[in-house]
Amino acid sequence: MVTFGIIGCGRIGQMHAQILMREDRANLAAVYDVNEQLASEISMQTSATFCNSDEEIFNNSSLDAVLISSATATHADYIEKAVKSGKAVFCEKPIDLSLDRIRSCYANISSAKLPIQVGFNRRFDPGHSAVKKALDEGKIGDLHQVIITSRDPEMPSEQYYKTAGGLFRDMTIHDFDLARFYLGEDPIEIYASAQRMIDPALMNKIGDYDTAMFILCGSDGKQCLINNSRTAVYGYDQRVELLGSKGMLQSDNVKTNQMKYFMDSGTEISSPYLHFFIERYQDAFSAQLRSFINAVELGQPPAVGFEDGYKALVIAEAAYLAIKKGAKVPINYNW
Repeated sequence: MVTFGIIGCGRIGQMHAQILMREDRANLAAVYDVNEQLASEISMQTSATFCNSDEEIFNNSSLDAVLISSATATHADYIEKAVKSGKAVFCEKPIDLSLDRIRSCYANISSAKLPIQVGFNRRFDPGHSAVKKALDEGKIGDLHQVIITSRDPEMPSEQYYKTAGGLFRDMTIHDFDLARFYLGEDPIEIYASAQRMIDPALMNKIGDYDTAMFILCGSDGKQCLINNSRTAVYGYDQRVELLGSKGMLQSDNVKTNQMKYFMDSGTEISSPYLHFFIERYQDAFSAQLRSFINAVELGQPPAVGFEDGYKALVIAEAAYLAIKKGAKVPINYNW
């Protein structure tokens, strides 16, 4: 049994709390948020202790792990405090929006003995993980290409953009992690093309992009194509395709049901895709926490560690540099 404290009780923290309540090997014992109402709501729903300060979480010797789902700007500080207090850490992505801050955080926690896992949940999606397993088993021979499609159902609010860190650091960072996951190595170079197609006025105002494509290359020539859009009118589009020397693997979108209607005028698929990431990746969110619990109980390294969080942001920064230069650029992972 792993006893958790949650810091950050917004929609992600609320989702994690519900998952922990369903897990036999988890005990949610304490919650904190700067917004007392949010923490109070989870406390009442789960019987977890409501904390008046984050220090109550870190000073609670009965907690085995801290789950950090607070604002991104607080992640690195909370990781350091959790490690100092002798607790395992599960932290939502990204660790920080600054590579320098991630490096300094790593220097401060490098002696940590307990697991520190970063929330790249898509590795744990049943379809995405089955594709990886089949690849590792040699089902498609030598890997040649990875194609990742990730398109949101609708644009977020302007307020969201102010703290999200930009398309590449906020949204594509998941896909950069998947690229490393499938390629089985760190890509060595990246080319990026980004546009303002959906809401040019807003994108110009905030200095970001809403539509983008990326090509990443491995050291042995393997390629990964990532395509992103902030809006897909048909729903949340999440697909993975792997091409190998002996075949192809796909992980497709998930619908509310799998019904197809066949008639003389054609075939109709009427069920929509699951709405957004919480619905689409519910199984993945649960599986990643089970994986973290395993790591804590067995004293093993986490499936997705601090270094994975760092390297995904390294790729995101390289992508912005590629946009600036209008050319492919090398990816430097040096700490």
